[in-house]
Amino acid sequence: MAFDGTWKVCQNDNYDNFMEKMGINVMKRKLAAHDNLKVTIKQDGNKFTVKESSTFRTIDIVFELGVTFNYTLADGTEVSGAWTLEGNKLVGKFKRLDNGNELNTFREIIGGELVQTYTYEGVEAKRHFKKE
Repeated sequence: MAFDGTWKVCQNDNYDNFMEKMGINVMKRKLAAHDNLKVTIKQDGNKFTVKESSTFRTIDIVFELGVTFNYTLADGTEVSGAWTLEGNKLVGKFKRLDNGNELNTFREIIGGELVQTYTYEGVEAKRHFKKE
């Protein structure tokens, strides 16, 4: 699958505004903007194994398409939801456990980059990753 591989963040678009909308304090936002995030994705049928490695934490996430699971964001926010595959996009629909608000995200390959788009309360941000 096109998502397989190790991807390193190379650009953020509107990421600070998105994190602010999520309620993340200014100090954590400044740190997150320079987290050197690497994402390693491996797909085996409907099962995905994703390793997120940054300056602050390393976490392994295993999920199956369409199956709800809980996940804790780097800032400690807990969400519950599922990933699906819609065409060439991985689409994640999650709800925050603290307030029930929706956090939607999708990953797609555009021009050789992995682009992850986040939407929360009307604010959209993108993180671009280059394959290592």
